[in-house]
Amino acid sequence: MKKTFVLICMFVATGLFASDKPTVGVAEFKNETHASWWSSDVGSDLAGMVTNELASTEKFRVVERSKLSHVLDEQDLAASGRIEKSTAAKTGKLTGARYLILGTVTAFDSHTAGSGGGISFRGIGIGGKKEDAYLAIDLRVVDTTSGEIAYSRTVEGRASSYGMHGSLYRGGFGGSLGKYENTPTGKAIRACIMEITDYLGCAMVDKDSCMQEYAAKEKSRKEKTKKSIKLD
Repeated sequence: MKKTFVLICMFVATGLFASDKPTVGVAEFKNETHASWWSSDVGSDLAGMVTNELASTEKFRVVERSKLSHVLDEQDLAASGRIEKSTAAKTGKLTGARYLILGTVTAFDSHTAGSGGGISFRGIGIGGKKEDAYLAIDLRVVDTTSGEIAYSRTVEGRASSYGMHGSLYRGGFGGSLGKYENTPTGKAIRACIMEITDYLGCAMVDKDSCMQEYAAKEKSRKEKTKKSIKLD
């Protein structure tokens, strides 16, 4: 009898724990810059990278991206006014996701300084040109049951390389981004992806002292932004 009771408790506890995981879907990213590496497929590639990273944390229940195109089509149809608002499908029911993650690339800068004259040792360049890359992504998490923005943050990624080749981040790039994997641009992209994953895990699941760290980061980012803008 005791064994049966223990098994039932374990089953219930496990079920409750699993259901407590936020159910999320990642929409195709958008771009508001003139970045040369952006193409029609990159928005989908970035969404796939975030999806994989979130799934690997085991903190979220992640909805397949194939289900998201349908809900976005439905939203566009409802916004067009061609159907009655009362009959429009609910976002959460269509996707199975409580939260929809949206990302927009809002800033990108790449700079190369220096000249030739570097040397190579066992395939690793030393000296020569120094490359820097900066990327900013505006992140929004929308509650599909209310349409409200539950979480928002500007995520930044920076990377530099002084004649060195090789990715510092786990995983690999595919599709249109493949040729940028071992460049400062690719590293800045990966840095943003990792920062997005860490932030969502902290804000939506952990909800502990890590939020103080992100509050400090956000304060520092805003202060740097203000200093870079010349006001009359």
